[in-house]
Amino acid sequence: MRGRWVTGDRSGLPFPADPATFLDGGVAFLTKAFQTHVTAITRCEEVSGGSTGRKMLLDVAYGKPQPHLHAELFVKFSRDFDDPVRDHGRTQMETEVTFASLSLTPDFPIVVPRTQFADYHRETGTGILISERIRFGHNGIERQYHKCLDYEMPDAVGHYRALFTALGRLAGADRSRRLPAALTERFPVDLRAAAVGEPPPMTPGKLHRRIARLAEFSEARAGLLPDNVRSVDFLDRFAAEAPIVLQNESAIWRYLSEAKDYIALSHWNANVDNAWFWTDDGGTLRCGLMDWGCVSQLNLAMAIWGAMSGAETTLWDDHFDELLDLFCCQIRGSGGPTLDPSELSRQVLLYVALMGITWLMDVPALIRAKAPEATRRTDPAIRDDEGVRATLQMLTNVLNLWESRDVSCALNQTGA
Repeated sequence: MRGRWVTGDRSGLPFPADPATFLDGGVAFLTKAFQTHVTAITRCEEVSGGSTGRKMLLDVAYGKPQPHLHAELFVKFSRDFDDPVRDHGRTQMETEVTFASLSLTPDFPIVVPRTQFADYHRETGTGILISERIRFGHNGIERQYHKCLDYEMPDAVGHYRALFTALGRLAGADRSRRLPAALTERFPVDLRAAAVGEPPPMTPGKLHRRIARLAEFSEARAGLLPDNVRSVDFLDRFAAEAPIVLQNESAIWRYLSEAKDYIALSHWNANVDNAWFWTDDGGTLRCGLMDWGCVSQLNLAMAIWGAMSGAETTLWDDHFDELLDLFCCQIRGSGGPTLDPSELSRQVLLYVALMGITWLMDVPALIRAKAPEATRRTDPAIRDDEGVRATLQMLTNVLNLWESRDVSCALNQTGA
């Protein structure tokens, strides 16, 4: 065989590690992988997107079509041999392949794209996942919603209720031990590793400089931040509390790790761009979740931030507590523990504060470089660049939550 082939740890089947090798393997590989006769590949188109690996749209024809065999497929590789930065994230697929197997078990509690083949070679971090392709805008499925453009989404709170319902049901099913232990035991509990990469080192001196630049940014670019987070009183409080959060980083992680009832299997980035939505026969808005890279046992505050980090600030203000109540009810209704929404809110606040100061304090510099003339977030230089609009919206949500909640009180609960 030519090209890059790797033997999967799960199936023992050699699989292609990149699009060129996939094309070389063609229908012969797919016939073995799907265990049914694939007669033709009618579309094979590489697409961009995501932060790791290469991806393709794939259409196939079968000798004997069956309901569980999808003809329109999505192919995801863990590797990108041409881009070292993207290739660095190749290990994210290991748990995603395990989750693919888990999702095929009977009575799985939420909707995810059906996997037709998935395997991984741990020694090299090489994996492949082939699943049904979600056709946005067809057969009752709504159009795709992109990250941090919720102001263009109809009934945003209804969509987040659907998201939180799905996340709560998965967490509850996991904690109820209804899912096969042979698979769930493969998901690690390592909160600090349950993300894409490590944050850049943050020192007290660097944080002090970033806080000063944030204050300058809030004055110079008044239209890019809400008034409440631009006030002198808040910025002074933020300047006083942020170094304390950084100083107690280890204590916060320990607090989140020791909250055992609040740890469950979850999607770490269940933003609306990783979901699809439809209305069922009873008129209820439902959602499915895709792109399960880095799936693991998380403190549920991490899952909530992953789902809401790109939401509108008004959604946080008006519906955050309601969504937490719904989430906790879904967990309990699915057989999980009874969680205290107030305690979960505290954990979200601590996690968001920590993420804000370690990941997002360079947003003012990014805006100056990428959108030097922008005065509103709807300016094309911001709106049309996901890397800019997303980080700006996330920083805005961090600051708004910090301004509206008591970070110092939450820190005291950790024993800091």
